[in-house]
Parts: sequence; C-alpha cells; structure tokens
Amino acid sequence: MQKKDLISLLDFNFEKYNQPTFIVDDPVSIPHLFSKKQDIEIMAFWVSMLAWGQRKTIINKCLELIKLMDNDPYNFIIGHKESDLKAFANFKHRTFNLTDTLYFIAFFKEYYQSNKSLEDAFCNFPKTENNIEIGLINFQKLFFSLEYSPDRTKKHVSSPATKSACKRLNMFLRWMVRKDDKGVDFGIWNKLSPSQLICPCDVHVDRVARKLGLITRKQTDWLTAIELTENLKYFDPIDPVKYDFALFGLGLEGY
Repeated sequence: MQKKDLISLLDFNFEKYNQPTFIVDDPVSIPHLFSKKQDIEIMAFWVSMLAWGQRKTIINKCLELIKLMDNDPYNFIIGHKESDLKAFANFKHRTFNLTDTLYFIAFFKEYYQSNKSLEDAFCNFPKTENNIEIGLINFQKLFFSLEYSPDRTKKHVSSPATKSACKRLNMFLRWMVRKDDKGVDFGIWNKLSPSQLICPCDVHVDRVARKLGLITRKQTDWLTAIELTENLKYFDPIDPVKYDFALFGLGLEGY
C-alpha cells in the first residue's frame, strides 16, 4: 500500500472510532463514570491493568470492583478500615486475585497521602527523553516500592526493563494525556506530551500494523511498540498514538 493510501486509511478510521459511541462497549467507559480527577486516575489505571479477555467481562469486573469500593474509589482508598477489605475476598479477574487487589489499594493509599495526582509518578525521567520509556521503568519501581510488595503482582504492572510491550500502561497513558474534543481520551494530564507516548500493542493493533507494514519485528516486545510508534510519527509526529483508534478499529472489523 502506498503511503498516501495508508495515511488516508488511518485518518479515516481514526475519525471513525474516536467518537463517543466507542466508549459504550470499551473499558474506557469505566473511568468515564467519574468526574473527580483521582477517581478517574484510579479506575483508569485499574481497568487498564485488568484489560485482557473479553471487553464485556472486563467492564463487568470493574463495575464489581467499584461497588466494593462503595462507588467512591478515592475516598474508599484513603479512608477505608482494615475490616472493609474483607469484602474483596472473592474479587478475581483471570490471574488477578485478592493479593493483587489488596496491594493496589495499599499503593494508592500510600501514594495519594502525599500526592494529588498519579501523573507525577510517571514523570520521573529526563525532559530530554523523546519517549516515556524511562518514566515507565521508574514508575514500576515506585509502584512496587512498598516493603511488602508481592512478587506475584509484578506480572500485572509491566516495565520496558523486562522488554514488555507495556500495552496496558501505554493505553492508560493515552487516556490520561491525549487531548481532543471527541470525549474518549481524558487529557487531564499536562506534564507529559502526546508525542512522548508509545502506541499500545494489543492483539488487534499488532496484527493490523503488521498487515500494513508498520511492524517488521517478528516478536512483540518493547522494541516492537517503539518501531510501530516511530512509523506512526511519519503521519503525525505530534500525536502518533491517535492511530491506536484506527488500528484497533480495523482489527475489530477483521481487517
């Protein structure tokens, strides 16, 4: 496919899927239930970490999680008592279990006691860096810096240091950082630039990107996500990850 045809295909499908109608059946609908910044951050992070499997199941599990937090995630996390945590005993999504749930709650409580926004947790890297790689590495270190952090939970919060493509973290960052008037992404963070983000490489995106020649690496890892993003910058160097909408949408259509 010639580049002019490729950009037309990507731009058309970006506009097609970057619409409020996309929200309804997507996990991003979960943080859209809230208006308080901290609630949005907490649930956007949590739903992105649970985002594997059928989208309907992911949404239902997160609705269950919200109910367990009295429909008030931030205030529950800040003010809960030890006895309140018993209600989470049966909460599970695939391999995400009680141990992981309790650690997420513990981290958020510790973090928000001295920070107003989760944004700063991702900004610990030199401003001269052109992407978020070091920021993601340092975030994972911070996330598991509590004395009692369980080893098993580390598989749920990935890092480029282990060559992971970090699909879920990159999706979360897209939600928080990208700004436009369509209402899908939140754009509530200002210290990171969309040009620093890396495109999430889920199954649909990976398959379509390979079909279109945007990925040549055989495996899917961090360098694959970098390769895809750098190729997308040819079409929009300021906001390359907007094409996540197009690639994902084309994948849903079976392209």
